[in-house]
Parts: sequence; structure tokens; C-alpha cells
Amino acid sequence: SGEVASMGKVLTVAYKGRLLSNGKQFDEGKGFSFRLGEGRVIPGWEKGLEGMKVGGQRVLRIPPSLAYADRGARDVIPPGAHLEFDCEL
Repeated sequence: SGEVASMGKVLTVAYKGRLLSNGKQFDEGKGFSFRLGEGRVIPGWEKGLEGMKVGGQRVLRIPPSLAYADRGARDVIPPGAHLEFDCEL
């Protein structure tokens, strides 16, 4: 029932990220802040968090094309990985 996340607003997100293929958690954060629309996060977050309300929870299932594509990330996300994030704004 809080303020709605829209482009240009600073969001603070608590999240857990997993590989959709096997459920292995690769990341977690409790107070990650960024400005929506500045490209500091993967496109799947930009699209998936827009419209959320502060205090809301959402599960984002993100295909490789909106995540890390064929390059993967940090030796923990393989190329072509589908990702799932539990997010709370």
C-alpha cells in the first residue's frame, strides 16, 4: 500500500537470487538501493520491479535475455542461465 516504484525513483530492495535450473542461491541483499531506469541493474529487474509498491513482495523469473545472456556473471551464474529473485521493496 506504499509508494509505487516508477522510473527515476530510488528503490531499496531486499532480495535473494537463485538459479532457476537447480535452486542454488547465488546472491542475497537486504538494503540494495538504485535509481530505476539508470541501467545499474539487469533489465529483468528494471522491468520486474517497476509498478511495485513499497512494502510489496514479488518473485521475478528472468530469462537470460534480460539477465546476463551468454556471458554469465562472477563464476556463479553460468552463461544462458534463467534466474529467479524473491524481492521485497
